Amino acid sequence: MAVAGEHEGQYLPIAEHGLVGDLHTVALVGTNGTIDWYCCPAFDAPSVFGAILDKDRGGHYALRPTGDEWTSRQLYFPDTNVLITRFFTPDGVGEVQDFMPIEAQHGMHRHRLIRRVVVVRGAMEFLIEVQPRFDYAREEHEVEMHPHGVLFRSPSLSLALEGAIARTMGHAGRLRRVGDGVTATVSLEAGDAASFVLERVPPDHICRPYPERDTGAAFEATVAYWRRWLERSRYRGRWREMVHRSALTLKLLTYAPTGALVAAPTTSLPEQLGGERNWDYRYTWIRDAAFSLYGLLRLGFTEEAAAFMTWLTDRTRDWNVGVAGPLQIMYGIDGRAELPEEEHPFWSGYRDSAPVRIGNAAADQRQLDIYGELIDSVYLYNKYGAPIFHETWGNLRRIVDWLCENWDQPDEGIWEVRGGQKDFTYSRLMSWVAIERAVRINRARGLPGDIVKWLAERDRIYNQIMNRGWSPERNAFVQHYGSDVLDASILLMPLVLFIAPRDPRWLSTLDAIGDELVSDSLVYRYNIEASPDGLRGEEGTFSMCSFWYVEALTRAGRVDEARLAFEKMLTYANHLGLYAEEIGPTGEQLGNFPQAFTHLALISAAYNLDRHLG
Repeated sequence: MAVAGEHEGQYLPIAEHGLVGDLHTVALVGTNGTIDWYCCPAFDAPSVFGAILDKDRGGHYALRPTGDEWTSRQLYFPDTNVLITRFFTPDGVGEVQDFMPIEAQHGMHRHRLIRRVVVVRGAMEFLIEVQPRFDYAREEHEVEMHPHGVLFRSPSLSLALEGAIARTMGHAGRLRRVGDGVTATVSLEAGDAASFVLERVPPDHICRPYPERDTGAAFEATVAYWRRWLERSRYRGRWREMVHRSALTLKLLTYAPTGALVAAPTTSLPEQLGGERNWDYRYTWIRDAAFSLYGLLRLGFTEEAAAFMTWLTDRTRDWNVGVAGPLQIMYGIDGRAELPEEEHPFWSGYRDSAPVRIGNAAADQRQLDIYGELIDSVYLYNKYGAPIFHETWGNLRRIVDWLCENWDQPDEGIWEVRGGQKDFTYSRLMSWVAIERAVRINRARGLPGDIVKWLAERDRIYNQIMNRGWSPERNAFVQHYGSDVLDASILLMPLVLFIAPRDPRWLSTLDAIGDELVSDSLVYRYNIEASPDGLRGEEGTFSMCSFWYVEALTRAGRVDEARLAFEKMLTYANHLGLYAEEIGPTGEQLGNFPQAFTHLALISAAYNLDRHLG
């Protein structure tokens, strides 16, 4: 809940946001009615509003009651991604309905961000303030007043503000030019509505009237789209609301033109306030997307899985074996391989957590686990979606043959450490998964493959993990060979069927992780003091790992513990059921927001817990 004056000129907590999107990009809307993150026309395009990363220079789009006497609450219109921010004042109650229409997939996408103000009781005056800053505030722009709206034109992008803004023109000076933007007020009584439409337009665009009936129709169509989509879900378990919110969020993070899924729609939201662990997550990690495919398949969303399979097949087509192997760990949502990392020259970062990074240099790392996640997702798609095609199998065979020759190498591991390569147990585990699932597809479909070699290498990896990944001193599987450090990624061992969930070796590992890495159901990825990762500062607990822990407890038969840990984790979601990447020491959300991986792990944990509870 936001209170007027409480956050003026300051940063809202990361969790005090909802998001709306159009399957191309999203906007983050604060509980104070301000859009402080919006990239156009795509997730990884330069920002137009970036105040979440620099409140003074980032640019914003505010829409809230005038004066200081108001409080607000946010909710989603049920079963949709239409966000409603309700404002309560002494004079009345009103709400801002934020949504982005989902256009037909063919033809030009209009990229409309619609903000509809409705007063439901009394009378209210709203302030609208639009201050765009194009290309992360590195590009100048012109502001042109037209009879029916305002045009913001930069060298790379032009946006038109139309609709109810026309009402404020020539109205006793209600619309004013302020700096590089505009501000206005609009007065409404109960039953009145006013819609503001921000749309991507050509540079020579002339603003035109935008009748209220058009935005009303767009609102109805957007609600209907999301409800139709969610009706396809097969989940009927105990945690329907949270699971469906997670599914809706995963869908929002999907880029419709290619089927790719971003890890998160933001960049550089810090894992520690004032720290340097700030990364750009607006790309598609093979790992995250493969797990997300699993989550969507679980719920019955086979169309999304099919679109992502097409994207994956395109990535496997090129055979450029680099340092990382035949695949990179991540790509642009359009499939591009080059993601050069730069630091923003003058943005201060969220609450002075610099640097702000654009691009991601980890794209060049070797992380051998991605082949396991990739082939596991193909295996699941082949089993629960549709049989894979000849070309897809041919490309995968080539990858499996490469992995048979190259799995026994040090790498940077799942957490993308910048402290040097090691023999990470998790990387070996997922290499085992890659070959094991390829063997399963081969047997299920009678598809060709060097099965004798595959079986031999699969068994070599298994034996190596059991010998070198196991620490008799710790009585547990460890982060990397030759260490006694624990790591939450090991929680996936029973989940990927490498080890029986009640094997004595596994139960003692689970106990060790519970003792050292778990704090009130929250799970740390690893102990930074025991295993330095090449970065300064500390980090919070990793929400995805907390849900993995729930699932590991469930499979180990400790269902009461699992259920309590799961219910506790639900209390760390924000007011809309969304999760950032991490939870800080006092329960605050940290890192990029919302994180696809966390929502996917929630779906998986809920699904398995339901099954065990009967």
